[in-house]
Amino acid sequence: MKMNDIAFMRLASQQLVRTKCSTPKEIVSWMVAMQAQDFPMARWAIGNRVPGSTDMDVLMALDEGKVIRTHLLRPTWHFVAAEDVYWLLERTAPQIRAGQKARERQLELTEAVYAKCNSVIENSLKDVDYLTREQLLDAVQRAGIAIDQNRSAHLLMRAEVDQVLCNGPIKSGRPTYALLRRRVPEAKRLTKEEALAKLAQRYLYSRCPATQQDFTWWSGLPAGDVRQAMDLVKSDFLPEKIQEHTYWIPNNLSIHSQRELDTHLLPPFDEFIVSYTWRSAAIPAELETHMKEISDRGVFRPIIVVNGQVAGIWKRTIQKDKVIIELQPFKPLSHSLQKLVITAARQYGSFLDKAININPQGITPI
Repeated sequence: MKMNDIAFMRLASQQLVRTKCSTPKEIVSWMVAMQAQDFPMARWAIGNRVPGSTDMDVLMALDEGKVIRTHLLRPTWHFVAAEDVYWLLERTAPQIRAGQKARERQLELTEAVYAKCNSVIENSLKDVDYLTREQLLDAVQRAGIAIDQNRSAHLLMRAEVDQVLCNGPIKSGRPTYALLRRRVPEAKRLTKEEALAKLAQRYLYSRCPATQQDFTWWSGLPAGDVRQAMDLVKSDFLPEKIQEHTYWIPNNLSIHSQRELDTHLLPPFDEFIVSYTWRSAAIPAELETHMKEISDRGVFRPIIVVNGQVAGIWKRTIQKDKVIIELQPFKPLSHSLQKLVITAARQYGSFLDKAININPQGITPI
């Protein structure tokens, strides 16, 4: 197996081609969790994997509590299916808390402050279904808790990690917060072994081929838990050494030999890139001169993907009745690929239910 084989297989395992998912909840469940700090563009990460879906479909799944947006795995927002939120938080919250300790000491955010803040939040939401960020922080500040110097972000993230808060419905175009236990009834808790096995198995199925190091990065779990998780599921997967890395592939994976030309406009922080520590399958060495355009100091930009390889970046400007898409391929594309890239751009317009204007560089308008 070669590096481009890995890229093609990942397109399929991540449901970017031949998807088996027909609803936002199904794809989020399949992916276990999807990074979602750029809220509008993260919705496209879902829509891109569910053909024919719209932004309204994704928002409805969030409003109905079928999909939850909260902090888990790593200290950033993720989409997660409602039935997975509790066991994932239980396993990954300790690492998120531990990773914030140094900054918390600087901000004088103690466990007592967090406990008081969580209590204020719960009382504020006791008789209402949701509040905006501003309304919650106003209540926190009135209780004598400082919210300056980015303390507010730490306080709200901690409330999510502590299973107090999660996203509420979108109201007047603005996100809100709600009590997690009101949005999602508590499910049966998993043992540590059950949760580790479930997390490793679902990660490897939805991201394969992937390495143990990839799983460590993506899950945020400590090394000991990762080793235990891999030991619990290794009988279901085959290891294959490619260059200096060992990739894990499901025993029952069906590999399609036929490969059609395939293009995608992926959002920033898409799982196709951020799920892995080793990204050379999708970002070959010849793109080294473009790395700062793809990712700069941890910020990933929207990318054009052609046959599993990053081929450029794109930008979008949303206006009232249309979306302007600027395509910036790193090198000129063939006429057939130009058509496919423009088709991908139109699919994004359809997702937003807006007309599109394409402002290409290196692409002849068709």
